[in-house]
Amino acid sequence: MPIQFKLPPLTIAVLAILGGSAWQAHAQTQAPAADKQPAATPPAVVVTGSRIPRASLEGPSSVTILTGDEITKQGYKNVFDALTNQVQNSGFTQGEDFGNTFTPSANTISLRGLGPNHTLILLNGRRLADFPVAYEGTVNFTNLANIPSSIVDRIEILNGGASAIYGSDAIAGVVNVILKKQTEGFDINVKAGGTTRGGAGNQRVQLTGGGNFDKLHTLFSVELSQRDPLSSLQRDFMATRSGTPTNIASRRVVQAGTSGTYVDLGDTCNQFGDLFGGSVVKYQAKNGSYCASPKVGPTYWTTQTKNRSQNVFGSANYELSPETTLFADFLIGKNSTENNTRGPTWTSSSTGSSYFRNQNTNKYEAWTRYISPEEMGGVERYNRKWDDLATAISLGAKGRIPGTSSWQYEANYNASVYKSESHTPRALANIDSFFLGPKLGTDAAGVPIYAPDPARLSRRVTAAEFDSITGNSDSDDKAWTNTLSLATNGDLFQLPAGVAKIATIAEVGKQGFSNVPDARLNDGYFNVATKSDITAGTRTRYALGAEVNLPLHEKLTGTLAGRYDRYSFAGRSDGKFTYNGGLELRPAPELLFRANYATSFRAPDMNYIYKARGTGYYSSTTDYYRCGAAGQAIEDCDYANKSPGADYVQNGSKDLQSEKGKSFGVGAVWSPSSNFDVSVDYWNIKIDDLVTNLSADRILRDEADCRLGKLDINSPTCADTLGRVERFAANALNRAGEIKTITVNPINAAKQSSSGIDISVKYLLRTADYGRFAFKANYAKVLSNKSQQFAGDEEIDELKSLNNSDWRDKLNLSVNWAAGDWSNTLLVSRYSKIPNGGGTGYLTPTALANISTVYRINDRATLSLIVNNVFDKIKRDDSGGWPYYPVGSYSPQGRQGWVEFNYHFGS
Repeated sequence: MPIQFKLPPLTIAVLAILGGSAWQAHAQTQAPAADKQPAATPPAVVVTGSRIPRASLEGPSSVTILTGDEITKQGYKNVFDALTNQVQNSGFTQGEDFGNTFTPSANTISLRGLGPNHTLILLNGRRLADFPVAYEGTVNFTNLANIPSSIVDRIEILNGGASAIYGSDAIAGVVNVILKKQTEGFDINVKAGGTTRGGAGNQRVQLTGGGNFDKLHTLFSVELSQRDPLSSLQRDFMATRSGTPTNIASRRVVQAGTSGTYVDLGDTCNQFGDLFGGSVVKYQAKNGSYCASPKVGPTYWTTQTKNRSQNVFGSANYELSPETTLFADFLIGKNSTENNTRGPTWTSSSTGSSYFRNQNTNKYEAWTRYISPEEMGGVERYNRKWDDLATAISLGAKGRIPGTSSWQYEANYNASVYKSESHTPRALANIDSFFLGPKLGTDAAGVPIYAPDPARLSRRVTAAEFDSITGNSDSDDKAWTNTLSLATNGDLFQLPAGVAKIATIAEVGKQGFSNVPDARLNDGYFNVATKSDITAGTRTRYALGAEVNLPLHEKLTGTLAGRYDRYSFAGRSDGKFTYNGGLELRPAPELLFRANYATSFRAPDMNYIYKARGTGYYSSTTDYYRCGAAGQAIEDCDYANKSPGADYVQNGSKDLQSEKGKSFGVGAVWSPSSNFDVSVDYWNIKIDDLVTNLSADRILRDEADCRLGKLDINSPTCADTLGRVERFAANALNRAGEIKTITVNPINAAKQSSSGIDISVKYLLRTADYGRFAFKANYAKVLSNKSQQFAGDEEIDELKSLNNSDWRDKLNLSVNWAAGDWSNTLLVSRYSKIPNGGGTGYLTPTALANISTVYRINDRATLSLIVNNVFDKIKRDDSGGWPYYPVGSYSPQGRQGWVEFNYHFGS
């Protein structure tokens, strides 16, 4: 099919104006650029993983560096997109494209598959406030959505534990996003594009600038972006849901021990025939008929959220004296996000039993009604919305300590706040009376009595009526952190092979969070809304640490670091000392052998500690036990992906202890010339006393395996799992045998370990006639990944588990060809096999290709064309049922393309 990209008129106008300016500038006579001088010996720099400046980027631990230029040329949309595609990021995470999650307005990563809370995210070496809502309702994490890519100098990814340098959280690794320090002039960047299959269009405008004014150096960046939602209806393979269509109107007589009998609704299905895109039909079930549509789920499901964001960054450095520099920077990010994962549905369920006593028929009945977009005035009227505001500020001074020749210091105050307001559409408490009429009392069993008009169930709802029976519940969530730190580094003493250097760090900080739900949830204002309490807490932290670099021999260097952190929370304290050591052996200038060992820890997540007893329901649930007992495959099971899903009960625990980790690695780097280098590293990470809540899906899978004999029902895991799942009695009048609640609470019980290898190759080829070719390859393979839920359980090999969606290996290959005014980049990413949605086998590996072409119009302007997923691949997976693709692992967007224009003003 022909490739078409639809650009908004405003974006086209901006491109035209800027393009005209660029062409005019190109026509002017330009002075020839001065010949570039050979680069001087690189100055000492601080690389993530050490606070001691060094001349070499390579150290005892491997660090992957991704430059801001590479982010653009390799087709990454933003900082998160760049990080999630790195080979070290092997863990499965839920984000903006996942649908039903606790945090669809946030994005995160999981290095080595150890979870987003085990990866420490830093901005210029400083911590950011957590996203205020816990990932999967359990763990705290850092959102990566608010960092403007235009001012990113580079991103450094440290592999392995680094608590001795950075404290808690740095178990799987550290990601340090380093921003540019200064710039001259102004750059305006406009980027717009979309997908060839339709939907998911996006636009971005960036203005970056700065200047040097004697002793003052400034930089600022403003980024405005918007992303259109992608609806399931915009992809033909998931626009209709196969199997049993969704019930949109039914009347069922409830009978004990059975699923009841549906009462024929007469001509209702014909009257509703044009709803949900004309897909409503009468569905004949075993126990009667009802009105149904196979498009309800796809209609009310956005596979990518809608987003509008405004990010502003500013920094200033003032040289107070030759020895002292004052600095300040701030970051403000505002995001508005929307998605839709379920539509307005009503079942006579405010009674708590999903049925009532019909005075007209003298029978127990359950009525159901799903309201269509055609009735309420558009599908977006039932969107869930988030308004997020993230701020970070840093103030300080740095320079040389008076009276010394080599000692440097940095005193810094860092504060960060993240606020999130969510607005969730809900049915109001009056919805029962809207469909059933006034309540006439209750019977002897406490079941409410109504005398409803059957015609009400068969009549359309008007937009005004919809407004009278629905509203929004509003929650207010906040997280914050602030830290005061003093760091020093300098020469310690002279050794035969060189000067021993030392760096020290002292920190004191405090952080907190609060989740404030809508008070009306507990006041009966909404229909069948589960009660929710305020959750809030704080903790303080004190830390002292030191790191020493020891030139033991002209070819051997050692590094030692130690740090003590002490946390105070919930009326108690928890302190941990961590250490690490590293060796660098250089038998020849072009060859480096390295080894490192580190201990690390993670203080218990505040959400785990302070979580008040929370109740709610999952958006959808698969009852694996009932599917297995009925002999039904998951993709065709009547109990799979039921929406809404089971209720849950969640509690926190103030007795949790810190997790303990240790890691070690060995590697080699060979760099025979400035045009070629290759590195190979082995890593191994272990975590003890892992704090965890099993996911509801994992609990239900284990429950099925325990009840159906696949696991030893007397094992510790089965004993715990069966105690977590409460079911209605098999002979209950309604919902017989169904899941009543799933209890999830955190425990210090688990162990997890992971190991693997990383390989990196870079080669630069310069030719006289054909330009320069830069080849780069990064590969990571997980060799082992084992977990144990309870002491005494059999260890689970996650690499062989069909419940583990992490990547087994990832490969990135890129080549950049620069010739004259053209720069062309090809990136090919290969993803390993992963289990299919049904848990019955594996999906084959897949390779995706991105290309970009950058043309330099003149010294001020560039024009770029970027195409991602060049061959328009969409990974399909029918094994788990709708939506028929591996959600969270691959995207259903298909081919995407952008046009990008950049113009520089000033010097």
